[in-house]
Amino acid sequence: MLMPINLMTPSPSKPVGLIGLGLVGSAFSERLLARQLSVLGWDIGAAQRDTFATLGGTLLASVSEVFDRCERVILSLPSHREVGDVIDLAAFALRPGHIIIDTTTGDPASTAALAVELAARGVTYLDATISGSSAQVRSGAAIMMVGGDAAAYAACTDLFALLVSAAFHTGPAGTGAKMKLVTNLVLGLNRAVLAEGLAFAEALNLDPELTLAIMRRSPAYSRAMDVKGEKMIRNDFSPEARLSQHLKDVRLIVEGGTDAGLPMPFSLTHREVLEAAETAGLGGLDNSALIQVLRARVAKESSV
Repeated sequence: MLMPINLMTPSPSKPVGLIGLGLVGSAFSERLLARQLSVLGWDIGAAQRDTFATLGGTLLASVSEVFDRCERVILSLPSHREVGDVIDLAAFALRPGHIIIDTTTGDPASTAALAVELAARGVTYLDATISGSSAQVRSGAAIMMVGGDAAAYAACTDLFALLVSAAFHTGPAGTGAKMKLVTNLVLGLNRAVLAEGLAFAEALNLDPELTLAIMRRSPAYSRAMDVKGEKMIRNDFSPEARLSQHLKDVRLIVEGGTDAGLPMPFSLTHREVLEAAETAGLGGLDNSALIQVLRARVAKESSV
């Protein structure tokens, strides 16, 4: 159920750890630092470390040092595999009382298993997945879906209030990851349909800006139009959420649906188009770059 966040909640007084300083991690750090929190961070990438330090964060030398100095540590990593690597690196620094807030979109089964493993060591694990791009995180428009111990969830609402507009406690560990896959299925297909619609309009020689304006006022409207529509028609694919990251999520969605006995026809098609985009070298761009694959297919058909 929805656990309302009091946005007037006092800021945490103790330092907060942040491991993973990429698009979303950097947006987290900006929000926390803006409230004068002490944020201690680490990332494997030199560029990400430099950006974090420029923002005013305290860069530490290792994962272990982050856990040594922080009771609550936020993870923002590419997948559950990197999460496992970080936990291994922190093995000797983990202690009872630690709370790990993992915002990574990972495999739900692996997430639930990790929570059990950490609980045996007195460490609390929350899979706190995010619905929203890095730009939406930065503006405070994202939401959070948190699986794990209800008491630990309640104890972290001061942090959640600084990171997102609303947080939901979804149940035991692993349910946050499941809910993220459900929301990403619908969000991703909304975005893919928008890309196909705009490519269709261009193929019919309709004005893309007028098309987008009309769709925004029509029953076809979705929020994907507000977030990705302008990027698609202006070919602005500077990343807010990378295409390859969404492909990773869609693969998890298809796998989860198959395990549950669902045919997943739309997600299978979505996966195929995303894989074509990644093969075309678009994986590091914003996920709105999906439209480029559809445009290329229209051009190929027109030339035949």
